[in-house]
Parts: sequence; C-alpha cells; structure tokens
Amino acid sequence: MRHFPVRTVRRRVVGALAVGVLAGAGLAVPAAAVPDTPATAQAPATAQAPITAQAPAVSRAPAASQDPSLAQAPTLDDGQALTPPMGFNNWNSTHCRAEFNEEMVKGIADIFVEKGLKEAGYQYVNLDDCWALPQRDANGKLVPDPKRFPNGIKAVADYVHSKGLKFGIYTSAGTKTCSEIGFPGGLGHEDSDAQQFADWGVDYLKYDNCNNQGVDAKERYIKMRDALKKTGRPIVYSICEWGQNKPWEWAKDVGHLWRTTGDINDSWGSMLSIMKQNLPLDAYAGPGHWNDPDMLEVGNGGMTDTEYRTHFSMWSIMAAPLLIGSDLRKVSPETFDILGNKEVIAVDQDPLGKQGTVLSSEGGRWVVTKEMKDGSRTVALFNETGSAQRIATTAEDAGLPAADGYSVRDLWQHKSYNTAGTLAATVPAHGTVMLRVAADGKWASYPPAAELGLDGGTLVESGKTATVTSKLANLGRTPAREVTTALTGPSGWTVEATSPTTAGTLAGGKSLRTTWKLTPPAGATPGAYDLTLKAAYDSSGGKAAQSLPVTTHVVVAPPAGTSQLSALPRLSATNGWGPVEKDTSNGEDQAGDGSPLTINGTVYAKGLGVHAESAVEFYTGGKCSKATAQVGVDDEKTTNGSVTFEIWADGKKAASTGVLTTADAAQTLTADVTGAQTIRLTVTDGGDGIDSDHADWAEAQLTC
Repeated sequence: MRHFPVRTVRRRVVGALAVGVLAGAGLAVPAAAVPDTPATAQAPATAQAPITAQAPAVSRAPAASQDPSLAQAPTLDDGQALTPPMGFNNWNSTHCRAEFNEEMVKGIADIFVEKGLKEAGYQYVNLDDCWALPQRDANGKLVPDPKRFPNGIKAVADYVHSKGLKFGIYTSAGTKTCSEIGFPGGLGHEDSDAQQFADWGVDYLKYDNCNNQGVDAKERYIKMRDALKKTGRPIVYSICEWGQNKPWEWAKDVGHLWRTTGDINDSWGSMLSIMKQNLPLDAYAGPGHWNDPDMLEVGNGGMTDTEYRTHFSMWSIMAAPLLIGSDLRKVSPETFDILGNKEVIAVDQDPLGKQGTVLSSEGGRWVVTKEMKDGSRTVALFNETGSAQRIATTAEDAGLPAADGYSVRDLWQHKSYNTAGTLAATVPAHGTVMLRVAADGKWASYPPAAELGLDGGTLVESGKTATVTSKLANLGRTPAREVTTALTGPSGWTVEATSPTTAGTLAGGKSLRTTWKLTPPAGATPGAYDLTLKAAYDSSGGKAAQSLPVTTHVVVAPPAGTSQLSALPRLSATNGWGPVEKDTSNGEDQAGDGSPLTINGTVYAKGLGVHAESAVEFYTGGKCSKATAQVGVDDEKTTNGSVTFEIWADGKKAASTGVLTTADAAQTLTADVTGAQTIRLTVTDGGDGIDSDHADWAEAQLTC
C-alpha cells in the first residue's frame, strides 16, 4: 500500500516492440530434465544503489554479499518462514474500497482450494489496512469494522483455518495506519494488540511504518517482536519499513521478512525499479529471513502477460515472498497459469534458501542465477529492453561443474533438453526465459536444445522489402535430424525464403541459417505486426518443436534536416508514470495533463516529459547523424528527484549524463548516431528509487 510520499508509478506502452509469448521464447527446452522435484517446499506450520539496466557485467554478487559476518548474524530461529511466505494480500486490488470485506476474504480462501493454489504452496490469506474502526474501544482494544466484517475477525480467521490455510492481519508501527483515514496503529499498544491478534488466530502480521512519531525503527519493530513472542502463538512477522533504515542489516533476529523498497504498483516501471533495488541484497536472505520487494501485481491489468511472467519469474529467483495482490475472483485464466506454475514456485520455495545472484546486466540483458539444494542451478534470462534480444551464458558460469552435457528444463514451456553448456535464447521484449540446469548425467535422454532467432529486417517501410535471417542453432551434445524452419507473416505480406529451410542433420554447435525476403503491402499502416518463426527436428531423445513470435514494424522514414523528436512517430514508449508527454512535463497519470517543460527556471517549448524508469525509441533508418537535447529534472518536483539520462544507438550506449537532481540546471546531451537503425532515449532512477523522478528531454532534436 502507499506508505510514504513516494509517487506511485504507472505505465502505458505505445506500440511496444517484440512483445511475444514466452512459450515461444527462443529456447525450446520435452519432460523433466532436472530430477523430479516437489512443486514447492512449503514453510512448516508452525544502501546501496540498485543495479542499473546498463551496469557492467559482474561475475558474482556485490561486495556486501561477500561479508562472512552476514551469515553469522543471529536469527529468530523459531522454525517459521523457512521458505518465503506465499499467500494473498488485498491491498493492490482493493485498497480501502467497500469490496474489501468478509465475503471477499472468504472467497479468496475458497479459490485457493478450488484452483489448486493451496496445493501449489500458497498458505496465507492476509488482510491489509482499513479492516478496523477509526477508534479503539473503551478498553483500548482494536474494533473490527462491523460493515466489512459483521462476524468479527476471529470468524474470518476460523473460516480460513477451516480450509487448511493461514490467516494474516495488518497494522502500523505508529500511532495510526497508512490509509488517509488513519486507523489505530500499534505504537504504545504492542502487548495488547499482539494478544488480540493471537486470540483471533492470526498467523501472520504485516507491521507498517506510518505515523511513527520519529521513534527509532529498530526499537519499534523489536517491541512488537517481543509482544508477539509473549503470546506464545507462532506468528510470521513481516517488517514493512520500506527499506528506509536498511533493515536487511539489522532485522534478521527481529522479523522473518522485511520490505527493501517503497510500494510497488501495477506498472512495468515500478516493478523494474523495485527489482533492481532488491537484487543486490542477495547476501542477506535465507531460511527464516527474507528480502521482501513487496507484493505481486500479477493479474491486476497494468502489464502484459509477458511482463507478469517476468514479474513472477524474478520474484521467484530472488526468493521473495509470493503474496498475490489481485482479486482472484476477477482474473483471467492466464493469471492462474502464471501464479500456479509449480516449477517456478519450486525455485522460490527451494529449501536451500538462496536468493539469486546477478551474473550480468549489460544493455538490459540480464542473467541471474540461483543455487538449488539438489545441486542444480536456475537461470533467468531477462530482457529489460523494448525489442527482442539474444541473451546467453554457460552452465559453468552459472555455477555448475564441468560436464560432458547438461540437462536443461524450461520452466515456462515445461520441456526438457540437453546442452553442451551454452544457455541462450532470443527473449521477447520485457520477457524472461527461466531455465533449471543440472549436471545430472541424464542429458542424453532429451533432445538437443536449440536456439531460434531472427536477425535484421524487423523494421520495414511500407511497400519495401527487408531481408531477414533466421537461425536455428543446435546447442546440444546430440545431433538434430530432419530439421525444418518456417517463417509466416500477416495477411497480405509476402514472405519468401531465398536459401534452404531444411537440413538432414544438424550436429551440436552447428546452425541452419535461412534468408528471407519480407515485404509488407504498399500503403500498410505504420505500426506493429506479428510474424511467427517455427522450427522442428528429430533426435535420439525424441521429437522437438518450437515457435518464436516476432514483432515487426512498418515504419516511416525520418525526414531530412533537423526535427523535433516530440513531432516524430515513436517505435515504442514505456514510462514510470502515465504516458510520455509531448511538449509538456510528465504531469499526472493522464495524457496532456503536464505543465510547460521547465528545468531550473528555464522554460522550453518542445520536448518529451517522462518519469523514470522510461524508454522512448525512434526509427532512424541509418539516415541520421546526431541526437541532442537539454536534459534535467522538471521544476514541478522541488525535492527528491534524481535521474540519469542516456541515448542508445542500435543497443549501444552513445551518450549519458551523471546523476542530475532538482538542483541542477539543464545539461546538453549529444550523441553521434551515424548509421543507427534505431535510437532509444532512457531515463533511470539515479540509484535511489523513482520518487519524484520527473525528467525532461527539452528541445530534443534529431539531425538526418
């Protein structure tokens, strides 16, 4: 929920590039390559800057991860939350609206059972803010809102328990909670409230940070820890302190999990920023003490299913608590498929309790690996960018021993393959391929892994022909036989192969490359169109087939001379809050609600108003030479805003600023983009989260 003056972020995508379905994400991987593993290992009953999209590749975790004293810090050691808690919290979908009530909570518990979520490992059905009346009773006790919960909280807890589930509740480590009404908080009432929760049958407490009266955070959270212990009831304790006082450094013996960031909201920019803040903290997580990057937004409607798969994949490889934030009574079947993916859940719930470590993140192409208790490694290939990207690593770099071959399980396709060691895929925009890799000696029983991709030509002018090349690479130890590839386009398009589309045998390490001529009809409307690249082959391990969705764009050639970028069509745009604005500041969450672009008192007539994290991409067609802009934080935010501006040309950084704040005058940023087919303007959060990060590309111009 919204806990402190951080501006919530939302996002709109305009013609996002290469948004594909992960089921066709380049690396086909058919039945378990990794030894059969339980779907989930359920829990027993009882300041530093985030990694940026373009951080240099790293081989291991940040320096903090290597501090041996961290592993020796005391923990609660009470047998609870030995794997990250899984369940539901209503806040992301209902806030304080009237639909948050007893009927809803019971309905969620029913759905947990009926839809198999309980069997998949989800346990907790948790209430957030607004469940109480604004005043305590004459005895200082909390009073449930009789309109929302006419039968009281204990009756709801009893119902949840009757389903074999657990029940959670919310309050704040302050005088009032975080909602605008401000319900009674727990500060000064710790013993009474803890006992009341225990009497009601509470199994999980989320303890927020609002209205804390300036009392030391550690002191406040320890008081409630001790009060919960006094009750004698096992209660998982969630510290929701927003990471303001680095709880990962001191809360291991205070709570079972601690928030590492401000609040998430249902947008790509918010999810991405929070992920980057949480990833470097891998050294602090483990059984009974978890980094918490906030609840899941999967199914709330602000992101695509591809982006929600990434959200779920990255939370799982980070060993984050998995608390569903959508109203399960209203979500799509696809949402249940994502939330119920037992193979991905098993990564989150692995009893070894390791949080994933970043291996590399160059150019927005992320490789994150997680050690598993059975000796395997899970590898996430995550594409932050707005177009399909090849992302690769090796089994040895992921931490596995040298071996003749490796078994590879694709956790979203639910298929298994063998590889000689290379792990690679063409990953759709904002997508994630998630692999579980093992040196288990079983590799020969599976077909070879194949990397399927398409190079060039996915930007084409109406009526003109583009040349593209498909590649099917055998990554395995065993040969592929009777190999075929096919490329199909939209109705009215011409797709013609100009080189062989078949191969009798494709040995390991070899590729079948096919050249295609791709022609949209004359007069085709500019915009995104879907192509499909398919491949099939046989092997000693059985038949295999895969399909890669590819998005191509019909584009308009840039005009000659110097043009304002705000007047040119965009290939794609993602923004941390609302839409990218033309010739105004970012404003609020509606198009056209910004103010004049103003940096340090200077007003600019033309440009783009954005909010970190943002990326705006343009087609340059190899005909342009220079991009330039006056950049800075807009004056509509007087404090907190801090951002970094970057210009990218064909996926390579061409120019960037240092961190700019509200105190800085506009800085001129110029990039040589000679020969580039596309340029991308990005704004990152400056390393301190996205609060107030209103950024202006003033007088942004392109010379062609």
